[in-house]
Amino acid sequence: MPMVLASGGSTPDIQGASITGAMKRALPMSDFERGTARSIPQASDMSMDAGLRAFMLGVYNKMALGLLLSAALAYATSSIPAVASLLYVTTPTGALAGFTLLGQIVRFAPLAMVLVAMLGMRNMSARTSGIYYWSIVTAIGAGLGIWLLIYTGASVFMTFLITATAFGALSLVGYTTKKDLSGFGSFLIMGVWGLVIASLVNMFLHLPAIYWIINVVGVLIFAGLTAYDTQRLKMTYYQVKDSGEGMAVATNMGALSLYLDFINLFQFLLAFMGGRRG
Repeated sequence: MPMVLASGGSTPDIQGASITGAMKRALPMSDFERGTARSIPQASDMSMDAGLRAFMLGVYNKMALGLLLSAALAYATSSIPAVASLLYVTTPTGALAGFTLLGQIVRFAPLAMVLVAMLGMRNMSARTSGIYYWSIVTAIGAGLGIWLLIYTGASVFMTFLITATAFGALSLVGYTTKKDLSGFGSFLIMGVWGLVIASLVNMFLHLPAIYWIINVVGVLIFAGLTAYDTQRLKMTYYQVKDSGEGMAVATNMGALSLYLDFINLFQFLLAFMGGRRG
């Protein structure tokens, strides 16, 4: 039986942000990251470190492939009628009206996967972390068709380009800055939990003012987290660079962390820039 969305100030895209936001901070940490030093190495110029550049390129490439897979799945679940009807209830004009039971399962599947991983997969191997990355990306991508049902394709594409530009600039800041962002990151992590709580509360209150505050704060928080996570990956590299297994795990988990930063930033920007379908 279809589950129709409630009308009001809270919309399904921001409710989804509370899910991916919670996932962002619930990611299981491997032993390779748990002991990561927070001080920036002074012995060498990291900008000239070929090994670091290769590591970061591997992370960005895996993240980009994840985004490409997500885009393909979002298109399939929103534009292929036989698939879309399994997940969503739509109006005669093709706009979103609600979720089917399967659609709700797909929507919350990524968070369930993260919780299971937290309980039973604390120390991932290279193979396990790779499977985990692609499983999460696939599950999230399958639920992103909602964006193309709420917003016009042109506005989604334009917002994607703006997000990609902003993400690249913010990640560059995190890569090149000499300032330790660890304290800043702790503040942002607390902000994520605040966003999650506010989003869940507004699912019941439906207050437009809170909805827009969540969007503004969400953009700022995930912009900051993009820079913070990039610097954190640099620190992780210097901890695991002598371990092939550690490098593989760090690449997979680093790609997932940046992927979630991008998805959340895109989602919050879309609330401002997206042109809604009639």
